[in-house]
Amino acid sequence: MKKKSASVPKAVKPAYSAIVSLTDDVCKNHLNEEYAELARLLAAALSRKRPSPILKGKPEIWACGIIHALGTINFLFDKSQTPHIRADKLAELFGVGKSSGANKAKFIRDTLNMHQFDPTWYLPSRIDSSPMVWILQVNGLMVDVRIMPREVQVIAYEKGLIPYIPADQ
Repeated sequence: MKKKSASVPKAVKPAYSAIVSLTDDVCKNHLNEEYAELARLLAAALSRKRPSPILKGKPEIWACGIIHALGTINFLFDKSQTPHIRADKLAELFGVGKSSGANKAKFIRDTLNMHQFDPTWYLPSRIDSSPMVWILQVNGLMVDVRIMPREVQVIAYEKGLIPYIPADQ
């Protein structure tokens, strides 16, 4: 699993702050703190790209794109999930067009190689139920590492393949 950093280059700090102010507000009023924290980390990751893409474009579109990208990975647009919101409503909250937010989200996902069930960007409260986090290939076979001996879990953890050692929980 990729490590997440909150560091932001000084030159990009104003753009980062403008974006995070918007994502924090929407997350506080319509989502939750987990989305807010992941949005901050995602904005920080984008700010460290060279050159940073967040220096160009409107903060509202970047903010919408960040939440939309995280929402795609975490099924935010699925009515059966909590929290959930429609994509058009999300765009409306940021005051941008639906396609602008969706296009920026695709750019973000492509830039950072994000994908469905991506453990790096999955909500921490859902990590235990994410099958993609725990299924690993061992000697050519796909296995759920949670049922493997602790020694195997330790190796997987030390290699950064799983977020914690299930046998220790």
